[in-house]
This record gives sequence, C-alpha cells and structure tokens, in this order.
Amino acid sequence: MNRRLIAVMLFSLSASAMAQKADFFVALNGNDSWSGKLAAPGASGDDGPLASLRAARDATRKTGMDRTRRIVVRGGEYFLEEPLALDERDSNLTVEAAAGENAILYGGRQVTGWKRDGDRFWAATLPAVAAKSWDFRALVVNGRFCRRARLPKTGAFTHLSEFRVPWMSTTGGGWKRKPTPEELTTLKYRPDDLGAWLDTRNAELTVYHMWDESLVGIASLDDSSHTLRFSNPAGHPPGAFGVKKYVVWNVREGMTEPGQWYLDRAAGRVVYWPLPGEDMAAAKVIAPTSETAIQIAGVRNAHAKNITLKGLTLSVTNTPLVAGGYGARKFDGAVSVRLADDCRLLDLTIVNVGGQGIKATACANLRVENCDVHETGACGILVQGTDSAILNNHVRRNGLTYPSAIGLWFGGKGGRISHNEVHDTPYSAIVGGGEKHLVEANLIYDAMKELHDGGGIYIGFCKEIVLRGNLIRDIADTGGYGASAYYLDEQAQDCVVEDNVSIGVATPSHNHMATKNVIRHNVFLYDGNMKLTFPRSSDYRLEGNVICAKGNILITNPDAIVELPKNVIYSETGKVEVESLKDYSAAGRTPLAPRDGTQIANPLLVSDGRAYRFADKSPALNLGIKPVDVSTAGREAATGK
Repeated sequence: MNRRLIAVMLFSLSASAMAQKADFFVALNGNDSWSGKLAAPGASGDDGPLASLRAARDATRKTGMDRTRRIVVRGGEYFLEEPLALDERDSNLTVEAAAGENAILYGGRQVTGWKRDGDRFWAATLPAVAAKSWDFRALVVNGRFCRRARLPKTGAFTHLSEFRVPWMSTTGGGWKRKPTPEELTTLKYRPDDLGAWLDTRNAELTVYHMWDESLVGIASLDDSSHTLRFSNPAGHPPGAFGVKKYVVWNVREGMTEPGQWYLDRAAGRVVYWPLPGEDMAAAKVIAPTSETAIQIAGVRNAHAKNITLKGLTLSVTNTPLVAGGYGARKFDGAVSVRLADDCRLLDLTIVNVGGQGIKATACANLRVENCDVHETGACGILVQGTDSAILNNHVRRNGLTYPSAIGLWFGGKGGRISHNEVHDTPYSAIVGGGEKHLVEANLIYDAMKELHDGGGIYIGFCKEIVLRGNLIRDIADTGGYGASAYYLDEQAQDCVVEDNVSIGVATPSHNHMATKNVIRHNVFLYDGNMKLTFPRSSDYRLEGNVICAKGNILITNPDAIVELPKNVIYSETGKVEVESLKDYSAAGRTPLAPRDGTQIANPLLVSDGRAYRFADKSPALNLGIKPVDVSTAGREAATGK
C-alpha cells in the first residue's frame, strides 16, 4: 500500500471520528453552501465543511435548542467580518477548536500594500480611515502587540493644571465639588513640551490620575495660552490627587525606535517602523475592526444558557476613544458574555487584544478555566455574576493601553477564584467586590508597576470574602497612595485573610475604611521597613501571624485592632512601633506593647520559598502557630497551560 493512500485513509478515519462529535464543521477550505457535516471537502467536491462561523451558527439554530449541539472549527486563521453573536437561541451549543489544531479568530483585517515612507518608515493607505469610518488604537505585526508612537520616549510630561478639590472617598461621594465640564476637558502644558507643531487630528493623551487614567483626543490647541482642549472628557480633572503626569500618543514625532506605529488619520494611512530584518513585503499586519470577537448575550427574560467555548484563540480587537474609568471597565472583551447562565470558557488563548480579554456581566454559574490571557490593552478577565468559577488561568501583561486595567476582576456573589497565576500588571493583579467569594491558592507577582492605591489582591465594597492560601511577591511601591499585597478597602466587612504569604512587599496588609475583618495565620516577610496600615478602620482581629522585616516594623492606627492574639513579630533592627492616626495624619509613635500572647521575637522560620515551618526552638510553636504552605498556589500542573 503506497504512502499517499495510507495518508488519505488516516485522514478519512480522523475526519470520520471527528464527525461523530460534531454537528457542523468550519474550515478555511469550506463553503457556506455545503452541509458542514464533513470535516474536510468530500472527494466529489460538492460537500464539506462550512466556511464561516456565522453559517455554522445559523445551521445549528435549525436543529433546535433542546439538544446538545457542537461546532468544530478546523485549524487556521479566520478574519471575522463581524463578531460571532450567540444568544438564547444558541443554548446547549459548544464551539470548539478541532483537537490538536489551532483555530485563530481575528476581530480585524490584514493591512497590505506597504510602501516606503522616508528612510525608516513604511506606510499603508487605508481609505476607510480617511473617510472617518475606521479608527483604531492597536496594531499587531507578526504576532506582536506593537507600541504606539509616544512622547516623551520614556517617562511622562508634567502639566500645569491643578484641581485642589478634596476627594471625600467613594463612600463619601467622590469629589467635594463636582468638576465642571471645562475642568474635565482642559489641560495646561509647559511650552517646552508641546506647541503648534502637534497634529491634533492624530494626537491622543493619557492623563494620569491616582488609581486610573483617561485616554483623550485633542479638539484644539491654543499655543498662546498653552492650553489643550479634549475631544472627550477625562474621568477626573487633570491635576486631581496632585498627579500631573501625561503622555502623548500617535504622532510622528513620537516615532523614536523600531517597532512603533501611528495612525495618520489626516492622510488616511498607518505608518510603521519595522524591526531590524523585518520584511514588510512578507509581514503579517492586522488592525482591529471590532471591539469583540465572540459575544454571548441573552435578554432579560431569556438568558443564553449552557454555551461552551473551548480551545479557540482570539486576537486583535479594538477600543473606542473614551476614558475607561476605574479598571478600564468601559471596554468590551474579545469574549463578551452578558445575561447568560451555566456557560463555560475553557482552554481559550486570548492574545493581542485592544480591550478586555474576557468580560462577563450579569451571569450565573459561569466557568472560566485554563485560559491563557495576555497582551491585552485593558483587563485580562472580568467576571461579575453569581456562583462563578475562575480557575487555573494565566493572566499577564494586561493594561498595555490602559494602565488602570486589572489582571483578574470579580464581583457578584458566591464566586471561586482559585489557582490563577497573575503577573506583570500595571495596576492591581486581582480585584473583587460583592459577597461570599473564596479567593484561594493564587500566585501573584510583579503587579502595581505603574499606578497607585492598589495591591496584589484588592477587595472593597464587600462582605464575607475569604482570601486563603495565596502567594504574593515582589510588588514595588511606586509612590502616590502606595501598593500592598492584601488590601481591604472601603466597606470591606466580615472578611478573612488567612494562610497567605507575602514576600517582597513593604505593606503586606493595608486596610482602609474597613471593619470587622480577621487577619490570621499569614506569613509576611520583607527585606526593608515594613508597614501594616489600618486608617479609618475598626474591629480587626490579628491572630497567629508571623511578621518579619529586616528593617523597622510600623503598625498604623493600632486602635483598629481590638484583638491581637498569639502573633510573632520580628524586626532585625529591634524597632516595632505603632502610630496613632487622626484621620490620615500621624499623631505620634510608641513601641508596640505585646499583648494577648503576641511576642516580639525571632520566629526561626525555615522555608524553601513556598512552605514555611519553624525550627525546634521557635516561639511560634509554643503559641500553637502551624506551618503555612502555599506550594500549590498558582496554576495546577495537571491542567496548567
């Protein structure tokens, strides 16, 4: 038997086996006039897989909602003319990649026709951009989320605008005086930074605040008064919180190194500076046309139910020009889910998208598992619903366009957020609110790299959330309102922080306007001066913790701690102090007086970096403190990607 015949037989067997598991197939060599029942074109050439997901969806709708249905997508690259929209008619449907094949869905189109633009740059004409029917702020070249042209090259400009109105906290209603429209749309710049040369048709600004930022366009520039007026309002006035940073994007003057690009809206073209050795005749350049690739959306009285997405790769989506708000929450996801029950997002890869990776709201019993979400303009995963499960996902390098974006964000009630690995985030790694969630065995590192007032895990406006068995390490404080490992913020009540580890974080526990919470049996370690902070908080219990620093240890607002039983606190400098506060102002320091069995002593820790036990003569043993083991934190090896 010749090799060609054997190969044909094996393929036929594979296709036959696959056909037993699918109602319809989609393939690049398919045709929407075919039945879709075959995994590959038949020998006669008159039947085979479908060519589009939309045709496959429409075909499954004709089979009825009362049975399980499956669409299998063969490997290859699919450029979606519009998002795949699934609703209540698609209940009990699975859309999955063929086993062992990489099916990639793009929410954009390829850009071709590149020509030289001067000595270094290349440009491609885009008539739809000139006609103002297409605008985008992400570009992917050869699988790389490219950096937009920026000024300055590094760091940020300092503007001259001020907004001296006090922030009264979110609970207190926000700003003491509501900002005016002019304050939200005006920025005073230094004449040495900008001028009449700035092309306001192309330029966009990131105006930094404290815990978020605003991306705005430019309506006008007055070079005599050194004033910019925005085309869309900022979320906070420039100068709020005393922050006066901004960055200019998308102008030719910001093209300072290979790999950058800008969209020349006036000329209707995109301009790119290739990397060394990058051949623009062969380069694959994709620009987004849609804010999402797959939508699952029911309606209020008819939720979409039991829909599964599995094994697909989604890439290249867009965002509009608006200020995203806290956590860049205004933007949609490459996968967007709303008003849906019992749905599953499994084994997805989401990469190089302009907005969120996954955004799910008003959902019940949603499962997001084994997904790899990285290189996103906004958040990695955002789930707001009841009884959700966010398990074993890898989220990294989010917030590439919107630095306030959050790695993993949960809300609602009764969720389980477990065994995720989240790192390399410009703001908080995990953020949550709502009630009765379990946040367990997550691995977090290298968060809070750009913005302030957040942490490795941040929860607020919540009740009865348990943070257990997590490992957070290496979070630097870059200024502003600071950064911490475990942060319980406004209205956090009856929450428990237990069996966690914090390494390399100067403020392992920050608590603000929170009450009746328990911090117990954690290990907090730092190589310098450490703080545990409790401003405007009350009724805390700290029990059985091991707190060690090579520098001084300071606990602020000790009146918030009503019980301090059986902790071991150790500073190599011998300086462990408490600091009274009047609101947020320091009102004097004194040495910590041991009470409730708490000891100031060396705990004699023995550790491999994940499991923490105590040497034979450790005072922790006498206090009954058990070892803390976070060796299982992060993705589980059996199913990790």
